[in-house]
Amino acid sequence: MKNILKSLLLLSATLFFSSQAAAEDGYFKGVGIKLGHGAMNAVTGVVEVPRNMLYESNDKGIGYGLTTGLFKGIGYGVGRTAAGFIDLATFFLPSKPIIAPGYVWENFTTEPTHFRPWR
Repeated sequence: MKNILKSLLLLSATLFFSSQAAAEDGYFKGVGIKLGHGAMNAVTGVVEVPRNMLYESNDKGIGYGLTTGLFKGIGYGVGRTAAGFIDLATFFLPSKPIIAPGYVWENFTTEPTHFRPWR
């Protein structure tokens, strides 16, 4: 009876630790992705200004892009930088970034950044 109990205990411990190792791989990958997104967004938030100016100029004209695009870019830049710092502060809780696109240089000439906290 002792041998059967030892064997079952050893088998259950092996199964438990192998599943934990697999789960940790996904955890560390998610943490790394969120940490990278947070660091890049905290640093590159200022790039939202020329991005929005370019988008608004292409969409509605140069005058609109230089005025409204500038102010929208400042607002979106502050938002991207804040989202980056939030991701940096909570990187240990792996989740998708709260801002889309994930980096400022993705889809540079398309619709500006949107916050999506409840995806």
